[in-house]
Amino acid sequence: MNTAAHRDWQDRIGQASGPASGGVTSQARHRPALVAPTGLRAVPGAGQVTLTWEPVPGAIGYLVHRDGAPITQPDVDVPAVPGCRYVDTGHGAAAYAVAALSAMDAVGPLSEAVPAAPLPAREGATASVRVDARRVTRTLPRPWAYMVGSEHLSYLLSADETGGRPIGAELSEALRVMHDELGVRAVRAHAVLCDDLGVYKEVDGRAVHDFSRVDEVYDKVMALGLRPIVELGYMPRDLAADPSKTVFGYEAVVSPPKDFEAWGDLVRALVEHLAGRYGIQELVDHWAFEVWNEPNLAVFWSGTPEEYFLLYDVTAAAVKNVHPGLRVGGPASAADGWVEELLAHVAGSGAALDFLSTHTYGNAPLDWRPALARHGRDVPVWWTEWGPTPTHFHGIGDGPFGAAFLLHGMKSAAGRIAALSHWVASDHFEELGRPPRLFHGGFGLLTVGNLRKPRFHALTLASRLGDLELAATLDGDVAGVEAWAARHDDGRIDVLVWNGTLNQAQAGGAPELSRTIELTVDGLDGPHTLTHHRIDHDHSNVEAVWRSMGGGAWPAEEQWDRLRAANTLDEAAPPSTVEGGPVTLTFDLPMPGVSLIELTP
Repeated sequence: MNTAAHRDWQDRIGQASGPASGGVTSQARHRPALVAPTGLRAVPGAGQVTLTWEPVPGAIGYLVHRDGAPITQPDVDVPAVPGCRYVDTGHGAAAYAVAALSAMDAVGPLSEAVPAAPLPAREGATASVRVDARRVTRTLPRPWAYMVGSEHLSYLLSADETGGRPIGAELSEALRVMHDELGVRAVRAHAVLCDDLGVYKEVDGRAVHDFSRVDEVYDKVMALGLRPIVELGYMPRDLAADPSKTVFGYEAVVSPPKDFEAWGDLVRALVEHLAGRYGIQELVDHWAFEVWNEPNLAVFWSGTPEEYFLLYDVTAAAVKNVHPGLRVGGPASAADGWVEELLAHVAGSGAALDFLSTHTYGNAPLDWRPALARHGRDVPVWWTEWGPTPTHFHGIGDGPFGAAFLLHGMKSAAGRIAALSHWVASDHFEELGRPPRLFHGGFGLLTVGNLRKPRFHALTLASRLGDLELAATLDGDVAGVEAWAARHDDGRIDVLVWNGTLNQAQAGGAPELSRTIELTVDGLDGPHTLTHHRIDHDHSNVEAVWRSMGGGAWPAEEQWDRLRAANTLDEAAPPSTVEGGPVTLTFDLPMPGVSLIELTP
C-alpha cells in the first residue's frame, strides 16, 4: 500500500504526543524500587532455550535480555512479558538476564546472567501433557468473550463494495458471527463523534447536536445482540482547536477541543440521548465510555498530555452527570503508555475511573494489577486493542501462527484481565486504505467475504472449552507447547494444545520446534468418543487453500464457492472410541499448530 494516509501514518506513528510533566509525573514516579529477579534458569531444548525465574513483588512484567540487550522485534510494541517464563527460539548460544518492570519507564536491575544454547533439532522431541478430569481448578475465564474491535461503525451503513463484496452487510454479518459463535458481548470502534455521523455543527455561533446517524449505527449493533463500548472521539471539525490535524484515510480530527465546556456539553448530550433511546439501566448494566484513543501518540492526539488529562476529567464528569452508575475509563493508550500517569492524575483530580484500558500488540499483555493496588484502586483491566501485530498490511496474522499466538495471549490473560479485545473482527477496514486483495495482512479475524482465518478457528476451539477448568501439567521438551483443559457439565472433556513462538521470524514454521505430544487424561469412566480438530498449515487454513488455487487479488464467483466449501475447522483424524481409565494419545504437533482433543461420554 502506498496511499497518502499510509505514508502519513508511517511518518508519524513513532512520535509520542509528549511526556507528562508537573504533578502527574512526580506522582507517577513514586514507585517501588524493584530488585533483580532471582533463580534464573536456562534449560536448553531442541531449537530453543526456556528461561524461568522467581517473581518480583510489585512487577507488572519482565524484560528478557540476550547478550546484554533487551530482546525486541520490529512488530512487537511492548517486548516485556507478564510472567516468569520465556522461550527463546531461532537463536544460538547466548547469555541471558532478566529485569523486572513496575511501570513502562521503571525498569529494575538485571539478574545474574546465565549462559545457554539450544540443542540441535531432533526427531521425536516430546512434550507430555497430563490432564486430571477429576480436578477442577476454577471456572474457566474467557477474556476474548467480552468485546471485539471493529472499524468505525459508520462503515455498517456503507453501500460500497471491496473486492466485489458489500461492505456494510458483510461487516454486520462479521459482528453477528462474533456474538453468535464466539459469545462476544460488546464491540469497540473509533470515530463515533466524527463528521460522517454529523453529531456536532455550529450554526450562527451556536452548537447544534444531531444524533440521528448515531442511532442508525447503534440500532444495528443492538440488533446483533452486541452492546457498544463507546470510544469518545474523535473531534468534530467545528469543535476542534485545529481541524487540520487528522489521521487515517477518512481524516479523523485528532485535535483537542477549542472549547472544553462545549466538549463536555456534547458528551453529556450524547449520553443523555442514548439513555433516552435505550434506557438508563441498559447503559449502566451493559455499556461503557472510553475517553479517546491512544492519546500518547502524536498521530492520534495533537494536544499536550495535560490537555488530554483535562479532556479526561471533563469527559468523565459529563458521563457521570447523566448517571453515577455509568462506567467511564481510559487512557486507551498505545503500548501500555500513560497508565501510571492517569492513575496518578485521577488521584489528584478526583475524576472517576471505572476501568483501566490500554493496548499492546505482538505479545501477551502485562499485569497492571500491582500498579492498581499501589494506587488503591480495584477496577477491571481492559485491553481494548490487542493482536499479533500493530502493523497494517502485515501478513503474519493470516496463517496458523496467528492462531497459536491468540491462544497464548488468551491463556496468559485468563483470570487477571477482564477483557482482551482482538483488533478487529473483519478485514472490512479502511484506516489506511481498503484491502487491495483477499489476503493482505489485514487485522480481521474474518476476511472480506467473511472467510474464517486460523485465528478465528483458534477462538472457536477456545470457546468450545467447558466452564470447569481442569488441572493440566506439561513435562519434557515443552518449548512453546501449552495446554488448556476443561470439563462440561455433561462430562465432556476438552484438551486444547498448541505449539507457538513469539519469534515472528519463524511465523512460517520451524521444523526444529515441532513436538510429539504424549497426552494422558486421567479420571475417565467408561467409553468415550474421541475427536481431534487441528489448525496448521494443512488444516483449517483457508489462506493456504487460496494459494493452492493460484492466489491473486480477488476470487471469481466460482472461486468464492470453492473457498467457502474449504473454509472448515478440520479434523486431524476420524473420530474413534476409547475405553475408560487413563486415556493416552500420541500425535505430532508442528510449530505453529493447534489441536483440540474432545472426549465425549
